[in-house]
Amino acid sequence: MAASMARTCCHVSCILRRRTSLCLALGSKLHCSSPAHNGLLLSLNKRGILKDSFPEDAAQDQLPRLLQSGAQTVYCGFDPTADSLHVGNLLAIIGLLHFRSAGHHVLAVLGGATAQIGDPSGKTSERERIPADAVEANTRGIRESIQRIFTNHELHFQDTSRKLGTVSVLNNLSWYKNWDVVDFLSEAGRHFRMGTMLSRHSVQSRLKSADGMSLTEFTYQVFQAYDFHHLNQIYGCKIQLGGTDQLGNLMSGHEYIHKVGGEQVYGLTVPLVTSSAGDKLGKTAGNAVWLNRDKTSPFELYQFFLRQPDVSVERYLNLFTFLPLAEVERLMEQQREDPGKRLAHKRLAAEVTKLVHGKDGLESAKRCTNALYHSSVQALEEMSDDELQELFREAPFHELLMEPGTTVIDACRRVNAVPEGPRGYRMVSEGAVWVNHQRTDKPEQLLIPKLHILSNGLTLLRVGKRNFYIIKWLTL
Repeated sequence: MAASMARTCCHVSCILRRRTSLCLALGSKLHCSSPAHNGLLLSLNKRGILKDSFPEDAAQDQLPRLLQSGAQTVYCGFDPTADSLHVGNLLAIIGLLHFRSAGHHVLAVLGGATAQIGDPSGKTSERERIPADAVEANTRGIRESIQRIFTNHELHFQDTSRKLGTVSVLNNLSWYKNWDVVDFLSEAGRHFRMGTMLSRHSVQSRLKSADGMSLTEFTYQVFQAYDFHHLNQIYGCKIQLGGTDQLGNLMSGHEYIHKVGGEQVYGLTVPLVTSSAGDKLGKTAGNAVWLNRDKTSPFELYQFFLRQPDVSVERYLNLFTFLPLAEVERLMEQQREDPGKRLAHKRLAAEVTKLVHGKDGLESAKRCTNALYHSSVQALEEMSDDELQELFREAPFHELLMEPGTTVIDACRRVNAVPEGPRGYRMVSEGAVWVNHQRTDKPEQLLIPKLHILSNGLTLLRVGKRNFYIIKWLTL
């Protein structure tokens, strides 16, 4: 028994070393190959968008020639484990956008089925099972955000002289819902080998953990491999794009397709986006910046990129924007000449916000920035009710009937911004209250239109440094 286990462990270890040796960094290989055949891949590599490829010779010759031969189909999968994608997913979408801009067809595959299995990649424990109705709701939210980003790219970033490839958003539940488990295992399962499956890094790391790994999670690579096979058969898809943590799953798809039909397909990975501290920018890490407005507003997304440390800005401009590399270099040179203007940070924040939320979203982010950080009354007046609530997400929002003779202390008390009695009166008279960014020390001051009540019918109260209250005044 011990000898058998030793042989198995040795076999798995050998496979691990062999698989690792098959992965190559794209940079050196692309520079060695013919420039006429690697334009898109070389461009993506220079921007830092591509990290690894599979199999070994793909980056050097075969894949560039395939892309040069005509429009290809590229796919990337997104499991709807939440109702929105996050910044950590954005780079994969940008990868698809680059392929589409080059005339290739792209498929964004939502894992309505695989989300119920659970991807073990990068996880230290099994995620809780997501009910089917929650997965369906999440799928709707993610579909909307992906379609919005593709639309924004086409409207605001695409070179109109170049022909775009097509884009399709699919749900893998559509090709699994009519399978039963026996038929699926009989057709697909026989092409997978346990030694190879056990060799995957995502499996190895979990098997060594205290909780181990469930059969459900173990089969995830089978389903992702079959996804690639299905897309290859129906859409002629030969290229899969994924994060670096998906390399094992990409390998499974490549091997499955090769065994079933002998066709050559390819996998490309994009780097995982990390914070300045080196943490993965994903929802699991607890620091997610979401792509749907109801979870992260355009203002919050704008500020996230505006606040990036100086050492990250050039890399993020290359990764998250479509600015030519020469323009990025000029921006960085301007930033070095006058760091205080933070031109590169502002351009990064603007480009990403416009891609995710469109021009309206960018304008909203700028209004909110001016209102909050530049005390702009004009910006406050131009803001909608929704924008104010997004900006001051924790602030109570009150709709009050405007009555003649209403004073500053009346408004504060009606929204419970200050206590009743002398203490609240004293807070106003001592200057602890701001009305539309203006400090007031007169509790009995009547509310004056255009000063205390803006032209959009709003009043923004602030008590102390951080306690905001929004009032929408109603008239009969």
